[in-house]
Amino acid sequence: MQRIIQSVLRQSVSMAMPYVARLTRPLTMGVRAMVLDGRGQICLIRHSYVAGWHMPGGAIEPGETAGEALARELWEETGLELQGHPELFALYLNRRWSARDHVALYLVRSFVPTDHRPSPREILDGGFFPLANLPDGTTGPTRRRITEVLNATRPDPHW
Repeated sequence: MQRIIQSVLRQSVSMAMPYVARLTRPLTMGVRAMVLDGRGQICLIRHSYVAGWHMPGGAIEPGETAGEALARELWEETGLELQGHPELFALYLNRRWSARDHVALYLVRSFVPTDHRPSPREILDGGFFPLANLPDGTTGPTRRRITEVLNATRPDPHW
């Protein structure tokens, strides 16, 4: 009888562990778009809620693929419509937000401008800037990702 109880208890704990892990150690995932225009310029934005110039991007919503999130965030934050297939450059751990936050960086070279204008409540400014002359306030992680891509160096695993 004791073995049966132990077996049922082990099985119950085993089945419950994935749910407990999600509540106590949730994994978050986001995307960033390094949008290069082919003329030596990169698209950067300034958010209303965090300092500095960043590449467009954000969280992957439940039920959304990374590619869908990339296209949505790019359109919402810049008005650019993703074309073709972006290239996944690297996956990073972003310890600034949590020990389980990851960012997928995609290279975007094919896009079309639309009439959509980002919400001024979220995006204060944005545009294309020469890679050799980034705006003051471009964040350290943004500068490091640009250097990794341009120099074709191995990505640092941390954002």
